Amino acid sequence: MGLRINDTIPDLTVETDHGTISLHDWIGDSWAILFSHPKDFTPVCTTEFGAVAQLADEWAKRGTKVIGVSVDGIEDHKKWKGDIERVSGAEAGFPIIADAGLEVSKAFDMLPAEAYLPDGRTPADSATVRSVFIIGPDKQLKLSMTYPMTVGRNFAEIVRALDGLQMSAKGVATPANWVPGEDVIIPPTVSNEDAKAKFGTFETVLPYLRKTKAPD
Repeated sequence: MGLRINDTIPDLTVETDHGTISLHDWIGDSWAILFSHPKDFTPVCTTEFGAVAQLADEWAKRGTKVIGVSVDGIEDHKKWKGDIERVSGAEAGFPIIADAGLEVSKAFDMLPAEAYLPDGRTPADSATVRSVFIIGPDKQLKLSMTYPMTVGRNFAEIVRALDGLQMSAKGVATPANWVPGEDVIIPPTVSNEDAKAKFGTFETVLPYLRKTKAPD
């Protein structure tokens, strides 16, 4: 069975270019994003890791740690970061897991249990390892996305989704295309009386769709 929303992520001990990391200890009281790639020194992945590096200040504002995972080794990760930084113009200060044994890829259900890396492998051998996982301070999976090898991920959307998750942790929901500053949705499980006590005024668009200003 795969890792599902609200499941606690496995507390794996992993090797990275920043040293040995226990995932739960590393997350601590922060939010975290784990983003995976099939292989170092690949074109789309290089632009994506560069996008993550460019967003360092945005992750910090949101109390969020980021960590990459690739099935290559630590020395390759260190060399690859030179290319990432040259392409992006930003320091790639986040760790990258060396998942040569596929423990992380399999634990997060990115590859089947019987998967292995053949000699002379290509990125296609680990092609499904291109996912994003957003994890809460409670170590539970809050959101996951998986992309094909040919489509670069939109990290602006990942930031927006993170904002939505952090907002929903305050007891509300967010509508389609929501961005910070816009109104939020009061969950149907909250009565009108309780909604008034908690949020003050709100707009009833439909009996089951009520909007209010986002809580601070």
